[in-house]
Amino acid sequence: MSSRMSRRSLLASASGLALAAGPLATVTRAAAKTPKVLVIGLDGTLLNRVKDADAPNLDALMAAGLTAPSSIYANPFAPTLSGPGWSTLITGVWPDKHNVKDNNFTGQKFAQYPDFLTRIETAEPSLSTYAVSSWAPLTDTAFSSKVDTRVSTPSAEYDTGTTSRAVAQLRNANPDAVFVQLDNVDHAGHSYGAASQQYLDAVHGVDTQVGQMVAAVRARATYASEDWLIMITADHGHTDAGGHGGSSWPERQTFMIATGATLTAGSVRHDVKMPDIAASALAHLGIAIDPAWGLDGRPVQQPAPDDFDALRPQLATRVDETGIGATVIGFTHTPPSGWSVDDSAMGTGGVTEWRGWSFTTDEFWTKAQADQNREGNVRARNVFAVADGDEWEDKAFSGSFDSALVSPPYPVTAGAPATLTYTTYYRQEAPQKGEVLVSYDGAAPVTVKTYTADTSSRVEKVTLQVPSGARTARVRFRYTGGNNWYWVIDGVSIEPA
Repeated sequence: MSSRMSRRSLLASASGLALAAGPLATVTRAAAKTPKVLVIGLDGTLLNRVKDADAPNLDALMAAGLTAPSSIYANPFAPTLSGPGWSTLITGVWPDKHNVKDNNFTGQKFAQYPDFLTRIETAEPSLSTYAVSSWAPLTDTAFSSKVDTRVSTPSAEYDTGTTSRAVAQLRNANPDAVFVQLDNVDHAGHSYGAASQQYLDAVHGVDTQVGQMVAAVRARATYASEDWLIMITADHGHTDAGGHGGSSWPERQTFMIATGATLTAGSVRHDVKMPDIAASALAHLGIAIDPAWGLDGRPVQQPAPDDFDALRPQLATRVDETGIGATVIGFTHTPPSGWSVDDSAMGTGGVTEWRGWSFTTDEFWTKAQADQNREGNVRARNVFAVADGDEWEDKAFSGSFDSALVSPPYPVTAGAPATLTYTTYYRQEAPQKGEVLVSYDGAAPVTVKTYTADTSSRVEKVTLQVPSGARTARVRFRYTGGNNWYWVIDGVSIEPA
């Protein structure tokens, strides 16, 4: 049993205290609602085709809440298959942690990175968890036996059986967290392609089933006293011709459609990533996310935009790049307020988009050149900074790539340690080098970290020893090289250690 009092017990205790405390406390008690979560996964569903289809229920959910398109990885990080995709969604970590790279869940690390329903059961065993799936490996393997109920729908019943079971559970039982997986859109994609009418028809079919589940939630006798977070998502996309597993942009697509009390109706965000589904479910149920869990997801209810994200309205279309569509918005050289780029030693010419540090998006950057591992930049969000010598030298140039991204001054405490945090992704080829330098109160910059070897997508934390008397610290990310590879920086901050 959990050593903590359950969420339901806490609410009951609060109710008793409120009744004893008088009218004002009674108002507070009445406002408290029981949190519940419903996650519906639509296998192989493309958000842009949802918008093309007759999908009134999904359209209504988008109008009532958040729509967040996002992209995933590709090989060699992981293929765009269901095993890695669903594992990422339900564990809240990327494939380099849960280690699922195929549909057999070979090498999985679910004991270290369990599904979100298992984390709920571990933290609050009194809560009721339920998972039902048309794709049996999910409920047979990915969700653990700690989940109260796991149902692998008989294949003869397929999504119809999955839906009827979910509806009955939502309407007649008292679940706290429910996961549902529907498979038919993926089936249509494989059989007919994502550009087909049959694919649109399959989207219409699952839309009807989503509507039945949402109606079951709203028909609950206790619905008025409940706080439901409903999230709709997908494990991967599909090509127009049909199929997935590769690195094309359509195959790398996923999304979150979410409704809940803290989410703005009709809103669209670009900072949401695949692992956020699990983190958002845990946060909604009041389960504290332990940093020791190593989750990559962050709760969608707690947005944390960084300075680079503010640049999205300024992003422009291509100039020299030919592999990027003419209408794709995605780069600027103008840094956000307080930041600067020092190109005083930068060579001339080259591809305009990548001359010195650029600010870009996953879509724009990966479309510049596919299958050179750029798709592995999974932990950067929304707009991020890139120094890409490889792409810069694809047009006539002189000199070498030498550019420094310079942060605003961050306040620090003199003589006390501080932590420099940033998200990075670095691919090496000599004589390339990445240097992180810190300057205190405008003094000469001092190197605190150097990159001369491949570094996978990660969040770096560098301990700084702040000199006596120093009041501010400014960070420089200097990339030097030629026709080599690239360096990504995002989410920069300096905080007390």
